[in-house]
Amino acid sequence: MSEREFDIIVWGASGFTGQLVVEYLAETYGVEGDLRWAIAGRNRNKLESVRQSCLADGQRANLPILIADSSDPQSLATLVQKTSVICTTVGPYAKYGSTLVKACVEAGTHYCDLTGEVQWMARVIPQYQKAAEASGARVVHTCGFDSVPSDMGNWYLQQLMYKRHGVYAQQVKARVGRNKGAASGGTIASILNMMEEAQSDPAVRREVANPYALYPAGIPAGQDGPDQTVAKFDEDFNQWTSPFVMAAINTRVVRRSNALLGFPWGESFRYDEATLNTSRYQATRNSVAGGIGIVALAFGPTRKLAQRFLPKPGEGPTRDQREAGYYEVFFRGINAQDRQQEITVSVSGDLDPGYGSTARMLGEAAVCLAKDHLTVGGGFWTPASALAGKYVDRLTSSAGLTFKTVDSVTP
Repeated sequence: MSEREFDIIVWGASGFTGQLVVEYLAETYGVEGDLRWAIAGRNRNKLESVRQSCLADGQRANLPILIADSSDPQSLATLVQKTSVICTTVGPYAKYGSTLVKACVEAGTHYCDLTGEVQWMARVIPQYQKAAEASGARVVHTCGFDSVPSDMGNWYLQQLMYKRHGVYAQQVKARVGRNKGAASGGTIASILNMMEEAQSDPAVRREVANPYALYPAGIPAGQDGPDQTVAKFDEDFNQWTSPFVMAAINTRVVRRSNALLGFPWGESFRYDEATLNTSRYQATRNSVAGGIGIVALAFGPTRKLAQRFLPKPGEGPTRDQREAGYYEVFFRGINAQDRQQEITVSVSGDLDPGYGSTARMLGEAAVCLAKDHLTVGGGFWTPASALAGKYVDRLTSSAGLTFKTVDSVTP
């Protein structure tokens, strides 16, 4: 890629999560240092307000504002040619993301986002894969809470497993432990849009339900089946579990990572996710409540009613609420040939998962794409397959994530 004016442009900087990314980059990298970055959107006044609220007095004049519009392909094409990386928070991506992806692919501009929209990724990946390979554009989806802790947690576990025992885990169980935070308005909008697409299109329903929806074309599916939908007792964790709402996204991403990396964990590698509970009663209650919620969102009239009470895009918690949040996810690596050669690791974050930690994960993905020497070429990648150890280093040194081995697991 030839020298560009900027390393990173934050697209959608006036949205709630976009502002958090701007705030994080300003606090961590400044605006006159080695990282050359800018903010962009369609409304200059809103962007100016972001610059005023997120930056210190001496920084504001040095952060450029750029204008473009998702509905104007030419303006996006002009925008992406100015930068090495586009970091976008503008969703639902199925509505607003495809034109931007196309522009980045054609310009050879790297791209990262926060999408968890499996049905959209399953459409755009085959549509633009060959063009991305040709232009050198690295496209990395799912760089927030869905699915960085899952994808990088499994990657970290596998590297440690091989280092200690000379084998990779043939099966990994991810279990969500203690956590505090709320889903973002943007995430909810994406889920609702996916539900609307699924209701009107049987092909979308099949795609969303497919455990291998994000597998590269031409590769046979593995052995994993549907995600957990009921309360189950997990003997490996010695605890009751309930379904994890993000499993339908995270599991597809982790399986895609294995395929993109050339199946280091085996073609029969298995991966699943669930939530830890303190009792059978809690697991059953959470399973029933989650099932009712999914049914309600899948049905048009109740979905519209629920929208009145759910957070809207652009809405989010206060700084105090974000800083009071946290999460921890455990990963158990299983070796069926020798159960003594097993490891449990945890990935934890010191902010609420849906906003504060997500903004940091996305920001560091963009910096990693812009600044680090990566071994992969152009194409559609996952965080683990594209960013690997350099990303873990950035997440642990700057973004408040911790990766470590653990002896005990708590719900």
